[in-house]
Amino acid sequence: MRARYAIDNSVRYLLLFSALISIFIVFLIGLFTLREGWAAFRGIGLVQLLAGHVWRPGREEFGLLAMIAGSVLVTIGAVALGVPLALGGAVFLAEVAPRRARDLVRPAVELLAGIPSVVYGLFGMVVLVPLVRRIPVPGNTGYGLLSASIVLAVMILPTITNIAEDAIRAVPKEYKEGSLALGTTYWQTIVGVILPAARSGIVAAIILGLGRALGETMAMIMVIGNSVIIPRPLNANPLTLFLSQARTLTGNIAVEISYATGLHESALFATGVVLFVLIMLINSLARLLMRRRVS
Repeated sequence: MRARYAIDNSVRYLLLFSALISIFIVFLIGLFTLREGWAAFRGIGLVQLLAGHVWRPGREEFGLLAMIAGSVLVTIGAVALGVPLALGGAVFLAEVAPRRARDLVRPAVELLAGIPSVVYGLFGMVVLVPLVRRIPVPGNTGYGLLSASIVLAVMILPTITNIAEDAIRAVPKEYKEGSLALGTTYWQTIVGVILPAARSGIVAAIILGLGRALGETMAMIMVIGNSVIIPRPLNANPLTLFLSQARTLTGNIAVEISYATGLHESALFATGVVLFVLIMLINSLARLLMRRRVS
């Protein structure tokens, strides 16, 4: 009995140590990024850095508002396009698909996660950008938020689909059987019973997809246009906003970090801090919404 307790305690402490290491790594990354970007926060100012819409390192003008707007808008577009497809795929794989179809579709979805982002970017440049360019709107170059959102939606698809499928499969069978026994249809059971029961796992999947969308770099650089401007509609139609070019926070770092020095380099690290905080705010907001729904 003493040996069993000793083994149990050892495993418990080992798991606790692993969890603490994960927290410690995140803390170190945040601390390092904040330290390197502190000169920018002190020299430029937090308000000017976040609210400034001009980014001209040669004139020491460092405003991140255009990049923040680009990151937020392209993420919204990707979520709007990708989440319905991902949830539909998860429901299909978990509840609807026959075994042969499931064995064919699931490897294809998982393969999407292994494709390098630069390949997605090449696909977007060669296929999507010329298609988007055909939209008859003055000033539409094909490079912009719409092309980037489509590429990003495909990239987050496997992450959300796989995790949401696991969450749906984890719902006890008694829930489904009880609902069907009450006379509901299979589709009513999926919508009214299974999906609400798997809500926490589905929200976690969407959060991970949001993190992937906000952190994507290479594919965005290749299709979004990389213009440091606040996206605006190209004509009276507000939907043409997504035909505007933009630049994301991650793209800003990747494009300029190779030659940045001094305050410019510190401002790029401050960009990383802003991105870090933005992801934390999204996670916190999702947790808050889940707690309200549970209560």
